[in-house]
Amino acid sequence: MYPPELVQPMKDDLTNVGFNQLTSTTEVDDMVQNSEGETLLMVVNSVCGCAARNMRPGVKLSLNNDQTPTTLATVFAGVDGEATNQARKYFLPYPPSSPSIALFKDGKLVHFLERHHIEGGTTEMIAENLAQAYKQFC
Repeated sequence: MYPPELVQPMKDDLTNVGFNQLTSTTEVDDMVQNSEGETLLMVVNSVCGCAARNMRPGVKLSLNNDQTPTTLATVFAGVDGEATNQARKYFLPYPPSSPSIALFKDGKLVHFLERHHIEGGTTEMIAENLAQAYKQFC
């Protein structure tokens, strides 16, 4: 568990642009299961500087498009453990990965970026990958 004062700016980085911070299993289930007719972008936020430092700006940049997900949500690995573990159940068959980014359509996983897709990638590369997924699914 990380100290709240360490992670709050990282949480704020996404919630300040409209992401719903999910902290319980019920919130995660409600968000995914009640997304019929919608697209949902769920981000597993992370303290990891090597991957998350470009992930958050990449996700935000990806939202500057004509087509974007209907709903935005995030869980924080290492902080909101139960919510993160519940979200990961919806990411199967992909193994746990922090950070990671999932796009759902009608409650079904349609696009997923694991840590190894994010780590070493630029903000622009992450944004472009997501923008292409939005064009296809949103």
